[in-house]
Amino acid sequence: MKEIEVPRDVREIMPEWVQETPLGHRDGARRQYRYGSLHIREYGDRFTVHTDRFDPRTSPGRHLLYDAPEVLAGVAMAGAGGFLAGRWVARRSGSPALGLAAGIAASLAAGYLAYRASRKLKGDP
Repeated sequence: MKEIEVPRDVREIMPEWVQETPLGHRDGARRQYRYGSLHIREYGDRFTVHTDRFDPRTSPGRHLLYDAPEVLAGVAMAGAGGFLAGRWVARRSGSPALGLAAGIAASLAAGYLAYRASRKLKGDP
């Protein structure tokens, strides 16, 4: 997905037809806005603009699948890694509590690593 950079002095005030939103990767932006599939990020000196295939507010599943697959990869790996590590530790140690703790730690690590790797493969920063 190609982004267009717009210098801040070209457009200082955001039009009333866009809505500020928490949805999307901030990538260091102060704020972000959406209007349909249009995704705008506001930085100190510029705006970046790109179009997603699907608006996450109306088609969250399609947005995740086509526009943000790295989130799905992170969630899938978090679930699988946490489950497998937790089960393995619980069986080896005989302690369900230790298995739960290991599962949570492995889930966080596996989810984060899969998310970062997927973003890198996608070409995002």
